[in-house]
Amino acid sequence: MDIRFSCYGQASAHPSPVNRMMASFARGFRDGLDINLGVGYVNEKTIPVAWLNEALQAVVANGAKYRQAFNYGGPEGSPNLIASLRRFLGGMRIGQLDEATLARKRLIIGPCGATSVLDALTQVLAPGIVVTSDPTYYIYADALERRGFEVLAVPEDGEGMGLEGLDRKLQALGDRARAISFFYVMTVNNPSCTILSNTRRRALYDVAAKLSREQSRHIPIFFDVAYELLLHDPAAEPFASVLPADDLDIAYEIGTLSKVLAPAMRIGYMLGPHGALMTAMVQKTSDTGFGAPLFVQEMASHVLDERIGAQLRAVNAGYREKAVAVRGAIERSLGPFLAECRGGSAGFYYYLTFENVETHPQSGFFRYLARTSGDPRIDGPADSPLPRVIYIPGEYCVHARGDLASVGRRQFRLSYGFEEVPRIVEALGWMRQAIATVGQALPPANPTAPRESCWRPASGESG
Repeated sequence: MDIRFSCYGQASAHPSPVNRMMASFARGFRDGLDINLGVGYVNEKTIPVAWLNEALQAVVANGAKYRQAFNYGGPEGSPNLIASLRRFLGGMRIGQLDEATLARKRLIIGPCGATSVLDALTQVLAPGIVVTSDPTYYIYADALERRGFEVLAVPEDGEGMGLEGLDRKLQALGDRARAISFFYVMTVNNPSCTILSNTRRRALYDVAAKLSREQSRHIPIFFDVAYELLLHDPAAEPFASVLPADDLDIAYEIGTLSKVLAPAMRIGYMLGPHGALMTAMVQKTSDTGFGAPLFVQEMASHVLDERIGAQLRAVNAGYREKAVAVRGAIERSLGPFLAECRGGSAGFYYYLTFENVETHPQSGFFRYLARTSGDPRIDGPADSPLPRVIYIPGEYCVHARGDLASVGRRQFRLSYGFEEVPRIVEALGWMRQAIATVGQALPPANPTAPRESCWRPASGESG
């Protein structure tokens, strides 16, 4: 007897390719043997366990300040955390936000990290076209399409989403430009870690503002600033927010403390103009369950007030050291085979493009590293001491029907966040050996199978 699914339920009943790949690998992942360059976990050494314990004890001891911390909280978020974030964003000059801008913007806390804020947008905004970059934040792009949105992926260049490509794609939409729901831009792109230049950030805002004026409606532009706190390259240009210059009230920033404190705290926030959208987002948080655990929000507030300067310095120093070491190892092991290497200045990803080597899950390169080649000399026995190496194939990072669908089959995202440098160096050695041993010699796992896509047509579209 069939269950009656919503359209979203029908789409979700078919897990995305990256969902299946990660679940399959995680089931058999062997700690200390297999090497994880795929899942974007932060490095365990960056999590300030002692300071988090200190924060918990402070919350328990100071019931006057941290009221009813183990009870339900309000859907807008802890007043203490909101005040701490305002001080942090203003005092640390994150995005060069000034006190006047912060005072006239509303700040709300999501129910479960920044991802929950992104998910809420898909429920409070009418389905339509979402303009974003390519490579794209594949997890969110998949989620958008399951919700009935259409993703318009614009190839990036060295400064972020390309303006010429954006103009060309908007022109091609014609009257369908009225179906644009919003712009979604990562200021440090995941997967590529390309840094959005301040000039490009302002230019993208100007495009959204121009469309808003032409269509006599607000077309929001959401800047995902998740990795801005991890700008560890001293030569990189400091970020500059567009919020101070947003005279149309269409710009929002979505941030998180996951990258600099602890992902399990699930602290995500949105900063933007007062209005119906913010009110709807708070109501969505209420519907979800009153917000993130209040005691965790209060702990985050305490760390922001007491320890965040030292924590940021330590985290960025650690990632800078790893970025430089891993870049050198990439050049030594894979340099002769690479067409391009992006990243290494912010966040903890490198995005690699091979000249000729394919990286998709049916490729010889992938199956060598996953030990699923079918050749016992490569795979070893079931209890083989040979490590498996996981990465995110570029095929999953680019839009399935976008301009980069072909080149994505030669790309992959490498995370230097979770594993230590010696393990990453070892993994790169195995990649070099994979190229030398099999190259393109292994036949595709299923050469006749079409490329998988979790895309579903938006409402009113044909497939």
